[in-house]
Formats: sequence, structure tokens, C-alpha cells
Amino acid sequence: MVLLTITPFIAEGLQARTELAHSEQRNLQRCESDPALDDVAVGNPISHGQIIDLWTELKDGGLKQYTLEQLLKSSRVYIPPPPPKPEPSEEYKALMTRLRREEEQRAYERMTNPLSPLETFSQRFPNQSKMAQSFAEANRPGTKDDLGDDGVTYDDVHRQLILILNFLVSIFGVAGTLWVLARWWSTPARLFLTLGGSILVGIAEVGLYSGYIWHLGEEKKKEKRKEKAFKEVKQVVETWVVGQGSEEKGSEKLPAIESNISLGEGNLRRRKLDEVKQ
Repeated sequence: MVLLTITPFIAEGLQARTELAHSEQRNLQRCESDPALDDVAVGNPISHGQIIDLWTELKDGGLKQYTLEQLLKSSRVYIPPPPPKPEPSEEYKALMTRLRREEEQRAYERMTNPLSPLETFSQRFPNQSKMAQSFAEANRPGTKDDLGDDGVTYDDVHRQLILILNFLVSIFGVAGTLWVLARWWSTPARLFLTLGGSILVGIAEVGLYSGYIWHLGEEKKKEKRKEKAFKEVKQVVETWVVGQGSEEKGSEKLPAIESNISLGEGNLRRRKLDEVKQ
């Protein structure tokens, strides 16, 4: 059975019922399952049948201000409080006492004999940091090729995203334009027209992009052909021999270079004669 809570208006009605001058009052407790109304307090349980009997008795007694709607107003379903916890047995109490005593003993031992602090990774393996540094130094990229193509990959992904965005903008733009222009048509016709236009625009976009890619490929092929056709050839045209007494320029004879500088041979001979006489 669903019970309701006693509201302040129901409590006033029960108080007014006791003051009625009836020779015989109805017993509001129809059956044993109905709650007793000896202790009337707001929030206590009361059955719906008891509320109806109270309303009928108050109406018969001339207290018509206590309507059924007023009695039921702000009433809620009564939820009984949880049953009290059973008293623990003596065995349970003894077990809890023993466990508390053991925990206190362990806490005292930890306080009097503290454990050694835990070793850190660097303390346990002191050479690991040096090994890691040497490993990183040995595997450091030496050239730009070793760094990877992150920049190229990022540019490629960015270009693809922009391309997809352009496709979507074109398709949705054409679809919206066709939907607005065909506003006087029926809904199925507008829908088919919009879908058809969007599909055609998508096919056109894909065709243009494919043509663009094909054109780029052809240009690259032409550039490769030109590079192969106009290959640079290095050839020795002339040679010069640099050295004392060299009078050849390739196969041609070189003209003699006349010197206008006087070496002063007379002075040198006079010095030699003077040295011999001495």
C-alpha cells in the first residue's frame, strides 16, 4: 500500500475532527495496515483512504473549507526511514578490538623503526643518464635527409584539407542556390534538383582536379626530357703550360718575352775580380 505524508492542512483537519460534537466518530483506521493517527505530526504516514474518510467527516460536520484538494496539496509519497542497524555481536566487537590493537602496534613500529628512503632511478642507476646522452649523441641526425620529411608531409596534408574544403564549399553553395531558386517547385522536385546539381558540381570538381594533376605530370615529363636533351658537356678548349723556358701554348708557339731590365753584369764581374785579387 502506498502511504502519503501528513501535510499541515491534514494535521489541522485531524485537530478539528477531535473538536467536532459528534456522538460517534468514524474510526479512520480501517485495517491493520493503516497507520495509527494517535501521534499527529507533519511528515508522518497516512493512507489515501484515511484522507478521504477525514474529508467526508469534516464535510458532514460543516467544515467545508477542508476540501480534498486542500488536504492533498503538497503531500508526497511517504518513504519510511531505514531500519536501525543491528547491534554487532560480541565476536565482531572482539575481532575489531584485536584489529585496532594490531594496527596501533604496526604504527608504533613504523614510528620507532622508520624504513630507509626509497632509492630514485638516478641513484639506483647512476650511469643511465650518461648512457642515454651518449646514445642520443650517437643517433643524432647528421644530414638534412635524416631529419625526415615532416615539413613536406605537413604541406601535403594542408593542401589536401584546403582542397576538400573547397570541394565542400562549392557543392553546398550550389545546392543552397538551387534550393532557393526552386522555392516555387514541389519539395520532391526541389530535392532531386538540389541533389543532381550537387552531384554534377562534385563530378566537375573531380574532373578539373584530375586534369590539373595530369597537366602537372606532363609538365614534369617535359622538363625531364629537356634536361636529357640539353645535357651539359664539359670539354677542354685550351691549355697553358706555366714554367721556365715554356714557349708553347697548346700546340702553338708562344712569342718570346723580351726583358728590358738590366742585370748589371759588369758590376758583378768587377766584384768577382776584386775578390780573387784579395
